[in-house]
Amino acid sequence: MCDYSLHGIASRPAKVGDKLVTTQFWNTTTRGLAPIGEPNLAVCLLPGTEIAFDHNVEREPTGFLLSLLKRSPEPLGHQVARFRQINLHNPCTHHDALEFPDGHILLLTHLRAGQSVTVLQLPAESKQQSSKAAPQVVMPHSDQA
Repeated sequence: MCDYSLHGIASRPAKVGDKLVTTQFWNTTTRGLAPIGEPNLAVCLLPGTEIAFDHNVEREPTGFLLSLLKRSPEPLGHQVARFRQINLHNPCTHHDALEFPDGHILLLTHLRAGQSVTVLQLPAESKQQSSKAAPQVVMPHSDQA
């Protein structure tokens, strides 16, 4: 999925093996993933997609004291994560997030821009999603009345 604030940005779904970079999208307050060399194209992940960073993940410091403390990006100590969505009950906030092996969840928009990412695995499709047409159920009937 692509976060609500990226609806005005061109996008495409992620594919296994995609080489992406964390990107601050122009004219938005949102960071997300874009193909290397294509900063105006958002790559949308499905919940459950597994990704790997080339180096330990770094988050951008956020919050009220950020400008006072001039903090540098914070390393999280992980290189793999699973995409998920959070806060779906609130339509006016960021939903796209990463869950790390220790259970820590970080909004995608809080990642430091410029980090290289590879899509490792897409979520498995359910049987219902993979079928193109709904199965038809044939009920036996009796001519005996």
